[in-house]
Amino acid sequence: MRRGVRQFIKFGIVGASGLVVNFVVAHILQKTTPLSWFADFAAGFMLGGVSNYVLNRVWTFRSHRNPLIEGIQFLAVSAVALGAGKLVFAAAERMGFAHFTTTWFVATLAGTFINFFLNKYWTFRHLN
Repeated sequence: MRRGVRQFIKFGIVGASGLVVNFVVAHILQKTTPLSWFADFAAGFMLGGVSNYVLNRVWTFRSHRNPLIEGIQFLAVSAVALGAGKLVFAAAERMGFAHFTTTWFVATLAGTFINFFLNKYWTFRHLN
């Protein structure tokens, strides 16, 4: 039980660093390109996800398994979490909510738990 809590805390710290990457990239794109809000969010989310994968692999879960297999699994989990984010952006659009940062935050939060549990019990399950 303690190990899982420790992993969740480390996952959160790593996630905070990815959150910064996500936030900066998404907001730069939102201010400088004609892309949709979701496209801006998706680009930031995926770049933050790459940094999260590397740090989680090395520090949180300390994996030595094939990085290509784990990377593909991590990317698949990120796609599921991104789908949850898409639902948040779609709901905000339907409701006429026009605040990018708040929508970005809710979409990111929606994906956090999905990311942790699917990665812990699928991508890095061999370490549990």
